[in-house]
Amino acid sequence: MSWQATILTLFPEAFPGILGLSLPGKALKDGLWRLETVDIRGFASDKHASVDEKPYGGGAGMVMRPDVVDAAIWGAKARFGSPTRKIYLSPRGRVLDQNLVRELAAEESLLILCGRYEGVDQRVIDAQGLEEISLGDFVLAGGEVAAMALIEACLRLIPGVLGNEATVEEESFERGLLEYPHYTRPAEWQGRAVPAPLLSGHHANIRAWRQAQSEKLTEERRPDLWEKFQSGR
Repeated sequence: MSWQATILTLFPEAFPGILGLSLPGKALKDGLWRLETVDIRGFASDKHASVDEKPYGGGAGMVMRPDVVDAAIWGAKARFGSPTRKIYLSPRGRVLDQNLVRELAAEESLLILCGRYEGVDQRVIDAQGLEEISLGDFVLAGGEVAAMALIEACLRLIPGVLGNEATVEEESFERGLLEYPHYTRPAEWQGRAVPAPLLSGHHANIRAWRQAQSEKLTEERRPDLWEKFQSGR
């Protein structure tokens, strides 16, 4: 059974977007994963297809209605099956990192709710048991871009999507370190030469150089990761 992502959004036409291109797009066509979209507005009950209302207590912006979002979630379940994880993309959620990506990639199916406006009524989040996940400490206009980022991160861990599983093992965060620098032809460009160990053909020296570079970059740029790496040695 292929990995599945079901997206609830006010803009289903945004998908697959970048997910339909390159290796993820080929994997989608080959059936290695499935993408379904649900138009939340299709579950509005009034003639204007309203999905939002002013917030109780006042304040700027609008809030997505719990009845409409709830109906969309139940509609998605009826059409595509019950997901093994239900996610609401929100800046106040658990920050997405590689450990969480591995968890999500190991699931059979994800339901991902993309909010808009000021967000979603808390009652439907509670009633549906939605897990809040954030890309980081910043705010987007909606969840669609975040959904694509989350899905692409997961797809890189789905067997067969990349075609070369060794690629994933060497990437940033997989070993608790940032990835080492990469170089290709020409060997010299604008007076800058490729580091000698990479031209040596000596595999042990190449591995040692890459490890040293990963450690140096991590210590300089991500002291939080470096501290964890040091404590785990």
